Amino acid sequence: MKRYPHLLILSLLLFAACSSHKAVVTTGVNTKKVYETQVDSFLDVAKQMNPAMLTDSAGVAIPSQFIATVNLNLRKPNFVILHYTAQDSLQQTINTFSLVRTQVSAHYVVGKDGKVVHMLNDYLRSWHAGVSKWGSVTDMNSCSIGIEIDNNGNEPFSEPQIKSLLLLLAQLKKNYNIPQANFIGHADIAPGRKPDPGPFFPWKRLAEKGFGYWSDDIVVPAPDNFDYVTAFKLIGYDTRNINGTIDAFKRHFIQTDLTPQMTPLDLNVLYNVYKKYSL
Repeated sequence: MKRYPHLLILSLLLFAACSSHKAVVTTGVNTKKVYETQVDSFLDVAKQMNPAMLTDSAGVAIPSQFIATVNLNLRKPNFVILHYTAQDSLQQTINTFSLVRTQVSAHYVVGKDGKVVHMLNDYLRSWHAGVSKWGSVTDMNSCSIGIEIDNNGNEPFSEPQIKSLLLLLAQLKKNYNIPQANFIGHADIAPGRKPDPGPFFPWKRLAEKGFGYWSDDIVVPAPDNFDYVTAFKLIGYDTRNINGTIDAFKRHFIQTDLTPQMTPLDLNVLYNVYKKYSL
């Protein structure tokens, strides 16, 4: 019997785009047509059934064939990356993400009043991480959900905002079985290039709920021979720009001191945190 794997893929995309309850769906001006065109182009790629075109060292073609498997599903996110918008309002950010020329997007935006705007299906790839790296992963956009929080970077986050964020993170963690260690910030994956979500962000509060890690209140001093560069690498940081790495780490785990040197306190906190990531 002839099989139509593209129909299965289409049904999976439609299923992923639907929820178990009705929701109000709104789009910015002129975005609906662009969105539908993009999704249609993805479906065209998914329908392709081209065999691998391989040749040996002598240029002789290797026999190859495409035989469709029936065992497949959509790839799921394994990280959550947190950002601040660095803009003036929720609406301004929505407008930014609704313009093709900006070439930037996120899956969710959380407003100061706690409103959550879902802008892209979780299974699709948004453009929020840019040039980034965490551990051996060099394409964070392909494996993560991006959450933008309405904040200009120089102000505390509002209580309604954080409450909504915690509820959203709990849902994402449950839906996709995202490990606690994989809730990180934009600065963590792009040290020296991006500063968000910044030193006002309540990382400790998130860690207490199981989203990321935080240092214990009482820490064991780092040993005298503690190699902090290696510890950064084992956590996941890109250490090619070590001053940027130190800045990113301190924005996340210290927050009260952003000087580019590792103090004894910083080393003790790093030692404590790195052991958590190494479990």
